[in-house]
Amino acid sequence: MNNDQLVRVTRYFRTLNRLKTIGLERVFAHNLADAAGVSAATVRKDFSQLEIHGQKRGGYDLLELLAALGELLGKGDSQNCIIIGCGRIGRALMHYSGFEQDGIKVVAGFDSDPLVYSDSSHPVPVYPLSRIDEVVQARDVKVGILTVPEQAAGDSYERLLASGVTGVLNFTPVTIKAQVQKDGRMPVVHNINIALELEQIFYELKFPKGSE
Repeated sequence: MNNDQLVRVTRYFRTLNRLKTIGLERVFAHNLADAAGVSAATVRKDFSQLEIHGQKRGGYDLLELLAALGELLGKGDSQNCIIIGCGRIGRALMHYSGFEQDGIKVVAGFDSDPLVYSDSSHPVPVYPLSRIDEVVQARDVKVGILTVPEQAAGDSYERLLASGVTGVLNFTPVTIKAQVQKDGRMPVVHNINIALELEQIFYELKFPKGSE
């Protein structure tokens, strides 16, 4: 799957989970098209390319479609993740309840401040940074979320890689470039700079595409 198709398939999967909760047993391309913001023809084309087939007039069996998309998205694998840096963004992510409907689970947070990791009010356990390796191994963690200050980004990233984490979602202002590790691993890093994204939106509002 290319990136655009992956995004659509993820939206299809989320929509199917919502439809499952209301007792629907069969779905049609137009049900998924509305939620994904595409045409029904695009949905059918995606499924055809992924070798997923329904009935011409009967649509798709919802549970079978969920299972097929779940397999494509790796839903049978561990989707545990941890958060490094439990400030405002980190706490907001820990309290967000929407991850679990997609099979993603935040299992722990880590912080350098004893006042933070000794606070028992967090929805998941928060530990000192020295316990990252222990938790990653015990909980089969694949992904780490970085929400630390700029000056701590590089060291925190290296700590994650050393612990065995192979995917990083980076919310720090520092752009992290993935490089092949000594053991041959190639980490997957997604950088999300909220300020930069907002600047881009304001720029596009001022200079709409096609107005040059």
